[in-house]
Amino acid sequence: MSVDTPRRIVLLRHAKADWNQESDHERPLAERGRKDAPVAGRRLAETGIAFDLALCSTATRTRETWKLAVPELPQRPRTVYEERLYEASLGELIALLNETSEDVANLVVIGHNPGMHALADALAGEADGDLPARMNRSGFPTSAFAVLTFTGTWKSVEHGVGRLVDFWTPHA
Repeated sequence: MSVDTPRRIVLLRHAKADWNQESDHERPLAERGRKDAPVAGRRLAETGIAFDLALCSTATRTRETWKLAVPELPQRPRTVYEERLYEASLGELIALLNETSEDVANLVVIGHNPGMHALADALAGEADGDLPARMNRSGFPTSAFAVLTFTGTWKSVEHGVGRLVDFWTPHA
């Protein structure tokens, strides 16, 4: 793929997790999360994006979210469980995107806040309509996702390179 290749990044925050006695990394989904994750999967399918790759945090709640969302997609992308997504800073998230293979046109990242919100906000140099205001007003709740587009290589992903073209929340 060339430097002019249009690409899409979808940033999906995990579904609602339970607050139990487990470590934070091992927190499972709450009942609401188990209901919202397939709904998010159906809404992702409605975007028409055929994902080439899914990067998913190794935390229990992100893995469970993806397990419930992915059957709703028309095709299952290759999934890589990435430890570095858990508690990643904005800089670390951008570095992970920069490592993405140039064969990938459409990427979905299943992760956590504040990282997903910060990354969407940082990458969105442009946006359609009132999407930034909606995203910032909502605070990027559980099961929400943002869709960004950009043209270029993954190594060129940096602040302001993308356009925010969709933002969805399950309880809007």
